[in-house]
Parts: sequence; structure tokens; C-alpha cells
Amino acid sequence: MTDRRHDLDWLRIIAFGLLILYHCGMFYVTWDWHVKSRAASDVIEPLMVLTNPWRLTLLFLISGAATRFMADKMSAWKLTGSRMGRLWPPLLLAVFVTVPPQSYYEIVEALQALPAHLAAQYPLALDNFYVKYATASGNWCDDDGCLTTPTYNHMWFVAYLIFYTLALVPLLPLLRRVPKAASVLISGPLLILTPWLIMAALRVTLFPTFGESHDFREDWYLHALYFGVFLFGFAIAKNQAFFDQCVKLRWVALAIALGSWAAIVTYYGSYPDGVTPPDWLRFVMRCVHELDAWCAIIAALGFAHRYLKNADGPIRRMLTQAIFPFYLIHQTIIVVAGHHLDELELPLWIEAPLLVGATALGCWLFYDLGRRVPILRVWIGLPSKMPHRAASLPAVVIGEAR
Repeated sequence: MTDRRHDLDWLRIIAFGLLILYHCGMFYVTWDWHVKSRAASDVIEPLMVLTNPWRLTLLFLISGAATRFMADKMSAWKLTGSRMGRLWPPLLLAVFVTVPPQSYYEIVEALQALPAHLAAQYPLALDNFYVKYATASGNWCDDDGCLTTPTYNHMWFVAYLIFYTLALVPLLPLLRRVPKAASVLISGPLLILTPWLIMAALRVTLFPTFGESHDFREDWYLHALYFGVFLFGFAIAKNQAFFDQCVKLRWVALAIALGSWAAIVTYYGSYPDGVTPPDWLRFVMRCVHELDAWCAIIAALGFAHRYLKNADGPIRRMLTQAIFPFYLIHQTIIVVAGHHLDELELPLWIEAPLLVGATALGCWLFYDLGRRVPILRVWIGLPSKMPHRAASLPAVVIGEAR
């Protein structure tokens, strides 16, 4: 296989791009989020469900594959140092600089939602906000619980990637032997069946107990799923037979994924909040959810390997570096811009494009400024020195495969 995996680069770019659009959508759906539009409804929720089961799972698989390419070029000690040096600064920047506005506007909207006589009981809720945020002394609580600060919010992905990298390093000798030993388990139709059965077993057994909290201290279902997929990505990164099989099964996998998505949307529509489905149906739909997730990942890998493995150019090279800074800042832009746009009471057909446009522009300005100022580069996940030639761009450790 070639040293440069353009198909995985493009998949990483597309997956993060979908995540940014997904978070724009979170402003307009009925699901709980930091801030909400006055026009929030369930209209686009089926479209949101289209990517929800598989998008982040795919990103962890790509990150595992990227780690394999790095691990084969350096010692375990250098791998650990490289990963930690590129992941910790953006995470710290998020926790103490870019994420606090999200918490601020979440509290603002919570106060605005209260009747005036109740809101008047909290006149000092936002006084010295940053000090309270950084020292976990805000006591911002309601009937649903308390807002924990400081927090990483959407940057939980990076925090988990740090933990998974540290856990992977002792397993490096074993994982390099896994593809040969386990290739029979993912040959032919087993490429769909084996991972799906494992993922479904995790969903059926662990999800009912632990759910999905993104709190690393108690998120045991997602740890089992995402760390397992991360290891799987590491193991198959250089297994050409795996990618060839994904290409072969891409249309079948896409059809299964779309059928599963339609079943999930129908299920959610038949059992809205407050209506409990029978246990047997809940069991079946948890399995369908994972069938959707894994088949969508196979289809994505297959189509990308078929059509994008040689798709290189200045756009790919630029986006390969830019997409992680975009991810770092995008949610803060959405929260702040969404809150203030909502106050203008613009028609939805004007407001929503403005929100997407403001997010795109803000992401670009954040990246463009950060890459030009040497002292800022490491804080937004870029190499400390700007490369002299586009062809020599180093791997972005958040998921670029090289």
C-alpha cells in the first residue's frame, strides 16, 4: 500500500465536516443541547439520525489507523511524546479558553427560560463567571443536575483519544500480529457479521446501564466501543485485503445502512418520548442501530478507497491540516452566533444559512490566524513550525493517515 492514505485523509475531513454541520443542526432540533433556537422542532431529526450512529465511530477507526502509520515509523516512546504534544495543548486551550463561552450562554438561556420572579433569585449567577467556571464554584444547578466546570464539552473526543493512545502503547507488539491471526474472522460476509455482532453485544449489554455520557469516569459503554474500534483501526491500517473487501461490499453495505436508518427513523416516530416500546423491540433496534453504524462505515471506507485513494491536491493538503482547528472552535462559534442570531428573530430560511456561514467563516479565521502565528500553532493542533512545501506536510495526529 502507498505510504500516503488519501482516502483516509478525505474520510477524516468529511467526517469532521459532517460533525460540524450536525452541531449546527443541534441548535434546531428538540434534543437537549447548550442553546436552542426558538424555531427548534423535529423536522430535521431524521436527517440527523442518518449520520449519528457511525460518524464518531468512523473517526476513532481512522485515528487508530493513523496511529499505526505513526507507530511503524518511531519508537513507542516517541509515539507517545508526539501524540501527547499534539493533543494536550488543544485540549487545554478548549477547556480554559474556547469552551467557557459555551457554558456561559447555556446559563444565560437557562435563566431566560425561567419566569421573571424565579430568574430574579439568581442576580449573581454570571458575576465573575470565568473565575467560577475555572474554580468549579459556580453552583449552576437545576432539577436536572449541576453544570460541571471546567469542562471539555465537544472536545471529549480528544480526551478519549489521549487515554486510548496511552492504553495502546503497551499493546503494540500484539496488535501488529492481529491482522494475520484474525483475518479469517473478517473475510467475505464475516466482514459485516463479526464486527456487527460484537458492536451489537456491547449495545445490548452495556448501553442500558451506562448510556453515553462523555464523562470519561463513567462512560464504559463508549469506552468499550470506541477503544475497540480504535484498536481495530490500528490492526487493519495496512491490511490491503480488508480495504479491498470494503470496496467489494460497498453497495451491499450502503443498502443495509440505509434500510437500517429507515427502520430507526420509523421506530423513533412510533415511540416518541414518554412512550416505552416493548423490551424485545428495544433489543432488536439496538442491534439494528449497530448494523447501521458498521455497514455505513464499510460503505464509507469502500467508496473512499475506490474513488479517493489517489485524490490529492492543494485542497486536500489544506483541509487535512485545517479540519482539526475547525473542530476545535466550531461549537463555540455555533453556540455564540446561534444565541445572538435567535435574538434577532429572523426568518428561519435566513437565520440557518447565516449560522452555517458564520461557523464556516469563524472556523477559517481561527485556523488562518493560528497557523500564521508560530506561538499559536501548537495550541490549535498544528506542527510548531510551518512546513516549507505543501508536499512535506507532516501527519496530523488527530487522525491523518500517513
